[in-house]
Amino acid sequence: MSWTYATLLALLTVLFALSWSPEASSAAVPSSTGSTKDPQGPLKRVFMKQADASNFFRRRSRRGVKSQDELDAEQRQILAADERKREFHEEKRNEFESYAEEEHDEQNERSRESTEQWREFHYDGMHPAYEYNRHST
Repeated sequence: MSWTYATLLALLTVLFALSWSPEASSAAVPSSTGSTKDPQGPLKRVFMKQADASNFFRRRSRRGVKSQDELDAEQRQILAADERKREFHEEKRNEFESYAEEEHDEQNERSRESTEQWREFHYDGMHPAYEYNRHST
C-alpha cells in the first residue's frame, strides 16, 4: 500500500510544479475575452492572424506557383547534390582504378616469378639461359 502513497505524492508534486511554472500561465486559457485580439508573449510567436493564415495556405497550395527565388534555391540544391554525387563516384572510380592497377602489377610480378622459377627448374645447361638471350638482342 505504501507504493500507492508514493505514486500519489509524486503526481501531486509534479502537478504543483507545473502549476507554478511560468509556462503554465501562457498555456492556460485566459478568462478575459479582451486579450484575444492582441496576444501577448509566447502566443504572439505561435499564432497569426486569420487573414495571414489563409494567405499562407493559398500561397503554398499544392499546385501553387513557386517564386523565382524558391525555384533558384531548389535548383542550387539539386546542382549541389549532383556535384556531391559526381565527386563521390569519381573518388570511387579512382580508388577502383588504383586497386586494379595494383592488382595487375602484383599479378605480373607473380607471373614473372613463376616463369623465372620454371626456367630455372627446367634449364638443362645446353643452351644459354634465357636472361642472357634477352639482353643480347
